[in-house]
Amino acid sequence: MITLTLAEIADAVGGRLAGADPSAQVTGTVEFDSRKVTPGGLFVAFPGEKVDGHDYAESAVAAGAVAVLASRPVPVPAVLVEDQLAAMAALARHVVDRLPSLVVVGLTGSSGKTTTKDLIAQLLTRLGPTVAPAGSFNNELGHPYTVLRADEKTRFLVLEMGARGAGHITHLCQVAPPTIGVVINVGVAHIGEFGSVDAIATAKGELVEALPADGVAVLNADDPRVRAMAGRTGARVVLAGEAPDAAVRAEDVALSGGRAAYTLVTPDGRAPVRLGIAGRHQVGNTLLAAAVAHTLGFPAEELGAALSELRVVSARRMDVFDRADGVTVIDDSYNANPASMAAALRALVGTGVGRRTVAVLGYMAELGEYEREGHEEVGRLAAELGVDRLIVVGDTAAPIHAGAAAVATWGGESVLVTDQGAAVATLRHELRPGDVVLVKGSRYRTWDVVDALRADGATS
Repeated sequence: MITLTLAEIADAVGGRLAGADPSAQVTGTVEFDSRKVTPGGLFVAFPGEKVDGHDYAESAVAAGAVAVLASRPVPVPAVLVEDQLAAMAALARHVVDRLPSLVVVGLTGSSGKTTTKDLIAQLLTRLGPTVAPAGSFNNELGHPYTVLRADEKTRFLVLEMGARGAGHITHLCQVAPPTIGVVINVGVAHIGEFGSVDAIATAKGELVEALPADGVAVLNADDPRVRAMAGRTGARVVLAGEAPDAAVRAEDVALSGGRAAYTLVTPDGRAPVRLGIAGRHQVGNTLLAAAVAHTLGFPAEELGAALSELRVVSARRMDVFDRADGVTVIDDSYNANPASMAAALRALVGTGVGRRTVAVLGYMAELGEYEREGHEEVGRLAAELGVDRLIVVGDTAAPIHAGAAAVATWGGESVLVTDQGAAVATLRHELRPGDVVLVKGSRYRTWDVVDALRADGATS
């Protein structure tokens, strides 16, 4: 964060100082976990039912915090506010306003946000100091927390924007007004909260509506609902995708070993790309990243090579590793929705050409009335793609098992197991050298299966 006095912070957040020196300066990071406090930082004490941050105020100051952002008096220097979350948002906006040369890139979508954010950040780091959130820190807490990482040296701020309702993205854009907005796709993720895909599209489009007239909207040319958002912004529109009219597009896409190669076409020329990250769907993600980088002046002649060098950054997202026994594991276990499940299954089949393929699939959350249908679709797709072995984890995911079984032409087999431990036991009994295993599900500890596979492989 930029250096601010406690008086400036109190003014920015509408708070009052208690037992604090107005001229004391915060020179470090803003943290809400007292274990991460560093000298010169500011500790945000959130109240909670089980853990109350106010109880850690003294230890935070002992660790070097200059003061605590709190909602009730504490026995250390404090900035008192009514709402810590709102205060963080206000402080983040204050920091952005103090950094007029900062370029804010916001991105949203039903799936692929974190991966695309990581790809964009990797490219922009080559152009200048870049700040981006770790993992999927994309909500009303993670967003301002990331913004507060920016300082006078930061040139690019890349922000992933999640939403679970109308107005959420508008709020995040008010915290850090974007110069460039990227919309990846519109799908059924969180449809249980939105009610319809059209409502999801409306919410995602809040990002392009927030762009200034001199901003840029980078839109997925291959998603009709995203493409239609061009009519919702006064900013310049750049289409990216495989559509012939996309300004930044891929031609001659080919897949080998689960990884794509293509010819990158930009307004300034063409370049070969051979991706190092797994999955056919990464073509679209890398094109969006390329469009952002190109817009910000990345040399066109270097862009193809730079895209080829991109790698997985955030954990448990298409992380491919080989075990000592020859088993290949695709860890995409962080989260799941029907679209990301489909992309991961296609990556499994592409990676496993000539090898036996195994998919360990868990429950997909927040699908509402679409829950059963969404799970059944995933099962049917797995069977239609020819996945050899399907291990479905938990009764809540049982429709995946049913969907696969309904495909009469499928030559594979599916089994429904009770939990992650049963899935691990099944794999240990059945896996053989050369198999390719995909593990994916919403955040219900599906990754425990991956951790067991990794540990087994390390000792084999």
